[in-house]
Amino acid sequence: MVSPGPASVLVPARMTPSTRPIIGIALILLLIMLWAALVASLAPFVGTWPVLVQAPFYLIMGIVWIIPLKPLVRWVQTGRFKAPSK
Repeated sequence: MVSPGPASVLVPARMTPSTRPIIGIALILLLIMLWAALVASLAPFVGTWPVLVQAPFYLIMGIVWIIPLKPLVRWVQTGRFKAPSK
């Protein structure tokens, strides 16, 4: 009789990867790409502004994209977009 190799070892159900993290990663990457495209499309307009006005604009635009991540990460972890009510 042949002993089972590593490919035939059963993995407990709790250790199998879920599709939710894969979808979450894809959505995060999509969000980053769309946000970067939006900001880049504004560059010709923003480029005419003084540098001291451009800097805060790009700083804010570089931080704002993080706001939708909290519900998305919560969904990846729990399956719900909203935090549980107390």
